Amino acid sequence: MSITLPHFADTQPFRAFRADPQQWLPTALDIAHSRGIDVSAPHVFSTGTNLVVGLGDTLILKIFPPLLRAQFVSERGSLMQLKGRLDLPIPEIVAEGERDGWPYLVITRLTGALGSEVWPRLAEAQKERVLRQIGETIAVVQRVPLGPLAEIEPRWGAFMRAQMQGCRHRHTRLGLAPKFLAGLDDLLRDAATLIPMDAPPVILIGEYIPENFLLACHDGDWSLAGLFDFGDVRAGWRDYDLLGPSAFMAAGRPRRVRSLLEGFGYTNPDFALKRLLMALMLLHQASDLNSHICIEGWQEQANNLVELQELIWAE
Repeated sequence: MSITLPHFADTQPFRAFRADPQQWLPTALDIAHSRGIDVSAPHVFSTGTNLVVGLGDTLILKIFPPLLRAQFVSERGSLMQLKGRLDLPIPEIVAEGERDGWPYLVITRLTGALGSEVWPRLAEAQKERVLRQIGETIAVVQRVPLGPLAEIEPRWGAFMRAQMQGCRHRHTRLGLAPKFLAGLDDLLRDAATLIPMDAPPVILIGEYIPENFLLACHDGDWSLAGLFDFGDVRAGWRDYDLLGPSAFMAAGRPRRVRSLLEGFGYTNPDFALKRLLMALMLLHQASDLNSHICIEGWQEQANNLVELQELIWAE
C-alpha cells in the first residue's frame, strides 16, 4: 500500500524525508508498478536533490517535490530539447506523471562508471583527456537551440543582478576570508561590464562535475560515457558552465586548465577572461569557494581575488 506524499514548505524537512526511504519508497514503487515496471530490484540513490530510485538495470524514477517543481521543468525540458542532438548519451524519458502534486519522470539508465568514483584514481594524462572532452561537450550542448528552455525563469540578466546584490552577504555567511572579501566590491564593479547580460543565451547545465557524468574505459583510455541530471539548467552566458570543472577538477594545474579551455574553444586566456570567470564563480548559484576549490592550500597561496584567479586558471 502506498503512502500519500506530504507537502513541504521548505527544503530542510524535505531533505530529512528524502534521507529516510522507508517514508517514500513504497509510493515510488507503487508509481512504477502502475506503469507496468518491474519493481523486484529497486535501488535507492542516497545522493542528489530529489527522490531517485533505480528500477532494475535499465530505468530510473525521479520524483520531484512541489517546492522543486522548477527542477522537474528544467529536467524534462532539457531531455526533450537535447534528445538526438548530442553524441554523448543522455537519459531518455520513458514516462511522466504526477502523484499527490509531486511530478515524476521515468528515464532510461545510462551505463558507465560514476565520474566521482573514477576521477580521483585517473592518471594525470587521463584527467587532461577527460577535461578536454568536457570542454568539447559544453560547446556542443551550447550549440543546441534553446527552444522552450529560453522561458526558464529567472532570465539571465535578472539572475545575475540578484546574485550580485546578494554576493557579499552570501560569502560573508559562508566564511570567505576577509582578504578575499576585501576585493569583492572591485570585482563586482568589473563584473557589471564583463558579464554579458543581453547577449544571445545558450543552454547552461550549471554543474559539469564528476557526480553528474559517467566514464568508460576503452583500450586503456577513459572517456565521457554519459551525462545526466539537468535539474539546474538555465539559459545564459556560455562561460558560466566552465566553473564546475574549473573548481572541482582542474585544480589549478596548467595542463588540466588548458585542456578544459581548449576543448571549449579558448586558447591563451587573458586577464579579462580570468577576471570574468572569477566573477562568475563568486556569482554561481551554488558558489562556496571554501568547499568547492580543489586546490590544496589555496587560501594560503593567494592574497587577494586577482591572485586567486591566476591560481585557479594557471597557465
